[in-house]
Amino acid sequence: MLGYPAHFGQLECLKLIASQKFTDKRIGYLGTMLLLDERQDVHLLMTNCIKNDLNHSTQYVQGLALCTLGCMGSSEMCRDLAGEVEKLLKTSNSYLRKKAALCAVHVIRKVPELMEMFLPATKNLLSEKNHGVLHTSVVLLTEMCERSPDMLSHFRKVLTLVPQLVRILKNLIMSGYSPEHDVSGISDPFLQVRILRLLRILGKSDDDSSEAMNDILAQVATNTETSKNVGNAILYETVLTIMDIKSESGLRVLAINILGRFLLNNDKNIRYVALTSLLKTVQTDHNAVQRHRSTIVDCLKDLDVSIKRRAMELSFALVNGNNIRGMMKELLYFLDSCDPEFKADCASGIFLAAEKYAPSKRWHIDTIMRVLTTAGSYVRDDSVPNLIQLITNSVEMHAYTVQRLYKALLDDISQQPLVQVASWCIGEYGDLLVSGQCEEEEPIQVTEDEVLDVLEGLLVSNLSSAVTRGYALTAVMKLSTRFSSVNRIKKVVSIYGSSIDVELQQRAVEYNALFKKYDHMRSALLERMPVMEKAATNGPTEMQTNGEVEPSALDSKHLPGVTQPSGQANDLLDLLGTNDVVPVIQTAAPTKPASAGGELLDLLGDLSLSGGATPGPAAVPPMPVSQPPSLLDGLSSQNLLNDIASGIPPLTAYDKNGLKIEFTFERSNLNPNIVVITIHASNSTEAEMTEFLFQAAVPKTFQLQLLSPSSNIIPALNQGTVTQVIKVLNPQKQQLRVRIKLTYTHQGCPVQDLAEVNNFPPQSWQ
Repeated sequence: MLGYPAHFGQLECLKLIASQKFTDKRIGYLGTMLLLDERQDVHLLMTNCIKNDLNHSTQYVQGLALCTLGCMGSSEMCRDLAGEVEKLLKTSNSYLRKKAALCAVHVIRKVPELMEMFLPATKNLLSEKNHGVLHTSVVLLTEMCERSPDMLSHFRKVLTLVPQLVRILKNLIMSGYSPEHDVSGISDPFLQVRILRLLRILGKSDDDSSEAMNDILAQVATNTETSKNVGNAILYETVLTIMDIKSESGLRVLAINILGRFLLNNDKNIRYVALTSLLKTVQTDHNAVQRHRSTIVDCLKDLDVSIKRRAMELSFALVNGNNIRGMMKELLYFLDSCDPEFKADCASGIFLAAEKYAPSKRWHIDTIMRVLTTAGSYVRDDSVPNLIQLITNSVEMHAYTVQRLYKALLDDISQQPLVQVASWCIGEYGDLLVSGQCEEEEPIQVTEDEVLDVLEGLLVSNLSSAVTRGYALTAVMKLSTRFSSVNRIKKVVSIYGSSIDVELQQRAVEYNALFKKYDHMRSALLERMPVMEKAATNGPTEMQTNGEVEPSALDSKHLPGVTQPSGQANDLLDLLGTNDVVPVIQTAAPTKPASAGGELLDLLGDLSLSGGATPGPAAVPPMPVSQPPSLLDGLSSQNLLNDIASGIPPLTAYDKNGLKIEFTFERSNLNPNIVVITIHASNSTEAEMTEFLFQAAVPKTFQLQLLSPSSNIIPALNQGTVTQVIKVLNPQKQQLRVRIKLTYTHQGCPVQDLAEVNNFPPQSWQ
C-alpha cells in the first residue's frame, strides 16, 4: 500500500473475511481490496470465501463479495466464480443486479471467452425500472459490443437493442422533475451519456440502426438545456454519436451548429472540445463547418495555447480557393503576433495553402515574402528553393520581385531565408533592378555600386550564416556579367580566396579561375537561369541546393543531345547544385567529347551527374560514331561480367556516426577502361539503419552505372553488410573522383550526409 510492504495485514484480512460477523467481513473485504491484488498468490486463498459469500442469505454480504471480485479478481478467480455472478445477474433484487452487472464487466475483461455465459442474462436487463441497474446494464452491454463483433451483430439483429435504448432515452428527456435522479434540471445525465455511447457503437456502419435512432438524437439535441455544463456534456455525446453513425445530412448540420455554439462558450474546456471535434469532421462536412469560420478565426486570439493551436489547425483545414485571401490575411496577422512555438507550423501551413490555392503569382510571391519577413528563422529548409523556383517561373514578375526583395534587404538582414532568396534574385535580375523596369509599383532609383554595397555588407555581416555568404558571393559573381563594375567584383571575389570558410574559399578560388583562365566563357556560364520544371510530388517540391545556387552553366540547353531527366533520375541528386543529371541507361551521351569547357565545369564543381538508374531493360538511343563507348557496351549479359581481381587495395570512403562505407575494386576483362566498385556498408551502432540509400555522381568525363543494392537495411553491431555495385567507365584514364550522398533512418530520425572521395588507389584508374 503506497509502495510499502503490506503482507503483514493480508492474512489478517483473510481471517476477517472468514468471520461470520458482517462488520468483520466488511473490514476484511475493504482491507483485501487495498492490500491485495492478483500478483500475490495469497489472493487465491480467498476464492472459496468469496464463493460462499456470493451464495450468502444476506444481500449486503453478497454485495461485498461482488465488489471485491469486481475490483481485484484474477482470471483464475473469474473463471471459478463466473457461474455465481451469472446467477446473481438474473435475480430480482436490484441491489444485487447492479453489482453483479459491474462484476460481470470485470470478468469479461479478464476472461473474454466467458462472454457468452452472460448473454441470456442480458435479455431482460433493459426492462428494469431501477436506474442503477439500467446504468450498469448499459455498461455491460457496451463492453460486450466493443469486445466482440459477433455480440454486436447479435444485439443489433436478434435482441434489437436500439428500440429499447431509444425508449429509455425518450422517457428520460420527456419525464418531469425527479428529485432522485435530477442533476441541474436534467434527468439522470449519467445514464443518458452511457446510452448515447452505446447507440454510437450500435449505429456505426449500420443503416437500419442509424435510421432507428435519428429521431431521438434530434430530440436530445434540441431539447437539452445548454445553460449548465451537464447539458453540454449530453450535447457533446450526442454530436459524437451523430457524426459516427450514418445519420441524415440535416442532423449532421445540427450537430456542427451545436459545436459552433460551444465555440462561444466561456468555458475553455468546452471551446477546446468543440475545436477538436470540428477538426475531425471538417473533411466530411466542409461546407457546414465553413459557416462558423469567423468564430473559429476569433479563437486564434484566445489566450489559451491549446485553443490557439487547435484553432490554427482548423483554420488551415478551412482554407480553399474562395476564401484564400481573407483566411491568409487572418493567419498572417496571427503569425505576426503568435508565440514562437506556433511560428514554424503556421509558416509551413501558409506555404502549403498558398501553393495550392494562390489566386495569382504576385499574390503568392507577396505572401511568401511576408512570411519570410515575419518568421524567416522558423520556416522549413525547403522554403528557400521553393520560392526561388516560384520566382524563376514567374517571368513577368522578375522586376517587381527583385525590387521588393532589395527593399526588404535594406530594412532587415536578420531573417536568413529572406536574405538568401534576395541575394539569389539580385544576382539573377540585378540588371532589372538598376534599370528600373518595374511596372507593378513605382520603380526605385538604384545604382550598381549601391547594389554591390548591399551584397558586400551581407558578406561581412555577423548576422549572415555560411550558407547566406555563399548565396551573396555567387550573386556578386553573377553581376559581373550584368553590371559594368567588373574590377570591383574581381576584388571582392579575390578577397575570399583565403577565407577561413572552406566552402566560401572554394567558390572564390573557382570564380577567380573563371576570371583569369576562362573569361571568354564567363558570360555564357553566368547567364540567367531558365524556367525550372516542377517535379510532380505529393507535397512541396524539394530542390536539393545544399544552400547554393550554381551559375547557369547548368542549363541543359548548352549540352546538345542530353534530354532532361525526370522522376527517379532527378532524385539522383544535384550533389553539386546542378540539374544536369544524365542517366546513362535512358539518354544518349553528349555528341561532343570532353573539352576545355568540360574541364571548366569540373573546376567549378559542376560535376555532370551520370545518374545511376535501376538496372533493367531500357531503350538506348542509337549513338553517333563520334561518341565515347557506352558504359553498357559489352556488359549487357551477366555472364560477360567475368571480372578478374586486380590486386587493388580496398578503400574506406566514409566512416562517421557508426556507418562505414568501404570500396573494393575489380577490373573487367572485357573492357580495361571499366572499373567495378563494390561498396560494403556496415553499421557498428546498436540500432539498425533502415531506408538506406546510396547515391553517387562523377565528373563529366566519366560514365557511371549504379546497380541495385542487396538490401536497404544495415544490421546493427556489424552483424551484416549491404553491398551495391558501381561500374565506372574512364576512357581517358583520369584520376577518379566520386561524390556520394548517403540517406538513412537511424533510431527513428532521418539522416543525410554528403562526402567526396578523391583518394582512389592509382591502380583503380590508371
